[in-house]
Amino acid sequence: MGTLLSLEGGDSSPLYLSGDLSPNERRDKSRREKALTSRHTPKLCFRLCRLVDSALYRTWLAIVASAIVLLGAGCASTKRAARPPLTGDVMIDGKNAIAHGPAKDRVLWEYRVGLAALRRGDFEEAKRQFDDALHRIGGIYTSDAAAKKARSYFHEEAKKTFIGEPYERVMAYYYRGALYWMDGEIDNARACFRSAQLQDGDAESHEYAADYVLLDYLDGFATAKLGGDAADEFQRAKKNTRNTSAPPPYHTKANVMVFMEFGQGPRKYATGAHAEQLRFGEQPSVTRSVNLRLGSQQFPLMPYDDLQWQATTRGGRVMDHVLANKAVFKNVTAGVAIGAAATSIALANPHYNDDRRPNEASLIAGGVAIVAGIISATTTPEADLRAWDNLPRYLSFAALELPAGPHSIAVDFRDAGGRTVVTKTVQFTIPENSAKDTVLFVSEHNT
Repeated sequence: MGTLLSLEGGDSSPLYLSGDLSPNERRDKSRREKALTSRHTPKLCFRLCRLVDSALYRTWLAIVASAIVLLGAGCASTKRAARPPLTGDVMIDGKNAIAHGPAKDRVLWEYRVGLAALRRGDFEEAKRQFDDALHRIGGIYTSDAAAKKARSYFHEEAKKTFIGEPYERVMAYYYRGALYWMDGEIDNARACFRSAQLQDGDAESHEYAADYVLLDYLDGFATAKLGGDAADEFQRAKKNTRNTSAPPPYHTKANVMVFMEFGQGPRKYATGAHAEQLRFGEQPSVTRSVNLRLGSQQFPLMPYDDLQWQATTRGGRVMDHVLANKAVFKNVTAGVAIGAAATSIALANPHYNDDRRPNEASLIAGGVAIVAGIISATTTPEADLRAWDNLPRYLSFAALELPAGPHSIAVDFRDAGGRTVVTKTVQFTIPENSAKDTVLFVSEHNT
């Protein structure tokens, strides 16, 4: 027999809703439906209206309405801001992007322009860019609305204000520290190197510690220059040394500080079912060491820090990827949607419904399936691939004591076999009786 529903209003004629019918039952059903069409349409509509007005249907409609709101939010999150036109010159493109591009990318372009200006010898421009970027970094963690929005599962990672991965933030402080030292503000330089260590370490949960050689070494060098005890900083720098000789003891009478960099920095890419896993690819870097020449003297130097290593590790432990949490959430909600939909179908099946009436549990499960499915569809966990893409890979440093007067230093950037790839020559003059150190920034990418 089929499933029966008796209409209210004094008529006991049955209305078949579902089930397997015999031929005779189907003929009877057809006659009844024709009769009911003319006699009971107003009553049936009234009955359905009462059902819709019931608490169950109000709940179900609320679930569906919420799902529609979520779907709209998800669709809105896919809009992209137009990028400024690019010329290939980072100074032009960067300033244009800072002035006219989306605010969420401002810090990224300030990083790029600041480093490009530093390599061109435009130190004032470099200071302006890094100062603004670091000021914005300082306010991001607590006050940036876009960052808070991005921490939600319903807004893609690239929507947030860019501040960079730890190694990128470290480098902003590192470069600003070198510029402060150049201006004779050794105390501010030290503050920058210490701030960089905080960016590299885990100040909240203490799961890992900063492990840059140069950050500890330069922190200690500045402390020694200022008359303090730098023994702890020097020991930490030696402990963090990997695949190279340890930095030399501090020579506080040194008056020429040479910051050197070379190679190509890390490349970001995404993997995972939802492109949610941020990984760091190794770019080809021919240059592996430097040889500093001063007259007949030569000072071969290996890199003290490797940004590829820093990008792919935390406290010396190699990471698999970044941002896995959103992939877990998306997979879970997708599973809920499938499971809830299957449950809804099963509960609505007459074989699982003894009284052969629409089951409230099936309606609720169906609503859950709709909401869970839409949450899964609108969650956009793609990894943020925006990158400070003109960073070097390797960092090195040397401190020299030279007399007042003109000098010329040549820096040979060498490959793994010790062959010179490119040479950069720097001319400079040390003033008489100067209390300020001369700071040189020499990059393989200097222009």
